Amino acid sequence: MATSPSSRVVVIAVDNSEFSEKAFEFYSNHFHKPENRVVVVNTPEFILSPNENSTQKIEEAIMESNAKTEMIKNKFVSLMSDAGMTGEFVALEDRNPGHGIVRYADMVGAAFIVTGSRGLSKFRRTLLGSVSDYILHHSHVPVLVCRHKEPKH
Repeated sequence: MATSPSSRVVVIAVDNSEFSEKAFEFYSNHFHKPENRVVVVNTPEFILSPNENSTQKIEEAIMESNAKTEMIKNKFVSLMSDAGMTGEFVALEDRNPGHGIVRYADMVGAAFIVTGSRGLSKFRRTLLGSVSDYILHHSHVPVLVCRHKEPKH
C-alpha cells in the first residue's frame, strides 16, 4: 500500500455491531485528519457446530459469511465516503480476529488501531475472549479502544 510521506495509515477494526459504528464515529469526530489513510478491517466469522460438517452446510455458512461481510463493507465504505475519508475496506482471513488485525496493522505500518468494545465483564471476557483486549495487549502500535455505554434510564 503506497502512502505519501506525510500520510499515516489508521486501521479501524469493525464487525456488524453498534460498537464498531460508535468507534468509527468517535475516530471520525475526534481523531481523523485529512491526510490519514483509513483501512477498515473485518475478520469474517465462519462458525459451524460439530454436527454441521456436510458440504451443503459448509457452503451455506460460507455464503452467509460472505453476505455479512459484503453488508459490513457497504456500510463502512459509505461512512468513509460520507466523512470524506481516503481509504479502503479489507476482509482478513484469520481464525483469531485479534491476531489478524494486529498482524495486518504491522504489515501496513499503521500509526494506530481503533476498535470498539462491548464492555464485557472480566469473567465474560475471560470466558468468551475479547478482540479489543487481544489487540490492546499484542499490538506494536497505539490502540484506541472506544467503549460506548448506553445511558441509564
